[in-house]
Amino acid sequence: MLIGLDPVLGPDLLALLRSMGHGDEIAIVDGNYPALTDARRLVRADGLGLIPVLRAVLSVLPIDTSVPQAVFRAVNAAQPDRPDPVHEEIIALCAGMVPAHPVAPLDPAAFYNRVKAAHAIVATSEPRFYANVILRKGVIGG
Repeated sequence: MLIGLDPVLGPDLLALLRSMGHGDEIAIVDGNYPALTDARRLVRADGLGLIPVLRAVLSVLPIDTSVPQAVFRAVNAAQPDRPDPVHEEIIALCAGMVPAHPVAPLDPAAFYNRVKAAHAIVATSEPRFYANVILRKGVIGG
């Protein structure tokens, strides 16, 4: 155990976050997402839901301020203009932890393409559909 770190952040996930550079993106996906198929690098967060993993990652990952959008979420393909309850939770969590970064919805094709290009994927056991987020890493000020 380490002081001050969320215990959700295991050694593989911490190493992955540390290996990312400015502008790299990480996708945190639900249990239905084809993570192994799409991942360049994969860390499994089995047994954990999306929200606890997102909270833990946001506690240590600086979000990019050099671009207009740095936090993205999937949309429900059947109702793309209406956030699902999990999206409301994502938006609320991000508003509290990274308030300068609104969560941008991405249509399914754009979301999948962005995940495939991401530095890595964290696969959770989240059972809710469309519970997927992409974060773009920023820098820590000197």
